[in-house]
Amino acid sequence: MSITADFHLHTSFSGDSDAPMEKMILKGIELGLTMMCFTEHNDFDWPVTDNHPAGFWEVNPDAYLYDFLKLREKYADQISLLFGVELGLQPHLSKKNAAFAKEHDYDFIIGSSHLCHGKDPYYPAFYEGRTQEEAYLEYFESILENLKVYSNFDVYGHLDYVVRYGPTKDQGYSYEHYRDIFDEILKKLIAMEKGIELNTGSLTKGMREPNPCIGVLKRYRELGGEIITVGSDAHAPEDIAHAFDRAAVILKDCGFQYYATFEKRSPSFHKL
Repeated sequence: MSITADFHLHTSFSGDSDAPMEKMILKGIELGLTMMCFTEHNDFDWPVTDNHPAGFWEVNPDAYLYDFLKLREKYADQISLLFGVELGLQPHLSKKNAAFAKEHDYDFIIGSSHLCHGKDPYYPAFYEGRTQEEAYLEYFESILENLKVYSNFDVYGHLDYVVRYGPTKDQGYSYEHYRDIFDEILKKLIAMEKGIELNTGSLTKGMREPNPCIGVLKRYRELGGEIITVGSDAHAPEDIAHAFDRAAVILKDCGFQYYATFEKRSPSFHKL
């Protein structure tokens, strides 16, 4: 396995996982990983539902850090463990997210779009009354809106996350269909000196390509983008480093020679 760092992981400190952090670490060591970065969810202002009560998507960073530091010391001679967070971005949350990001010394921050204009693309209601193409376009346009007002992150997570949940998911979907908006997003990220991630979570869910799709990855590299992390988006031990061998092949085919890791918000590059 040429990629030995998983930089998108969730444990029981995230609302949608019940995996103990120590079990995740032990699985990573078993798989031969050299680095793991935990990126617990923090999404402010999530719509309250029966399944998602207030605060469901908000991490307790102090409790998270306390456990993390103990386990980092315990396993220091077996694996490097990094302290990260996945921030849910929305334009009206820029100041709140910025304050949150400064409260602790994170090694790595993923900026992600889980909500689009306050709506959750996971649910069918997001797509009702319009075409799937229109819904996807609104989601991509919302990413550009976030980039215009917020910059305290290191990579943008799963850029086409929305295609995991559309009525036909990724059938008929491609970079070329949304070329104009993707090019704006990628050029903006490169100008901001921010990276993207190759997220294999979609492959875990049985989709054809990672997030973002191969066309987007290739275009990012063509435009001069170099900072790319690799993450499984695992919420359970069995999904850690899923399809990383395939991810390495994809990155090479897209023109990348290196993948990135972060420590103290600073990137390092590793040969594929």
